[in-house]
Amino acid sequence: MKNPNDSYLITRLKSIKYAVKGAYLLLKTEASIQIQFSIALLMTVVGFILEISSIEWMFQLLAIGLVLVSESLNTGIEKLCDFIHPEYHKKIGFIKDVSAGASTFAAIIAFIIGLIIYLPKFIIFQ
Repeated sequence: MKNPNDSYLITRLKSIKYAVKGAYLLLKTEASIQIQFSIALLMTVVGFILEISSIEWMFQLLAIGLVLVSESLNTGIEKLCDFIHPEYHKKIGFIKDVSAGASTFAAIIAFIIGLIIYLPKFIIFQ
């Protein structure tokens, strides 16, 4: 609960603390986030090795961010659904499937961006 005596700066610092804690909890407990984060680290290393351009870095980082954010929101929606209705329910299942679908769209777009960036670099080597 918000303390009415906290200044604006203190409130913002607490918000940052909670956000970092949330990111840590996601990385610590959620397999899908761990996998996506590992892929993001791998692609970052590949980007440095293949010396991608600044524009390519921007698209790659946007794609990574899109996937991590969508996976995080998907996890939050699924946890909320499980909390509200722990037993199987058709409508909750639909909500969870749609949420997972959003993450799938993000992953497909990120994959396509990766192909656009990296495929020409590997074709040159052949």
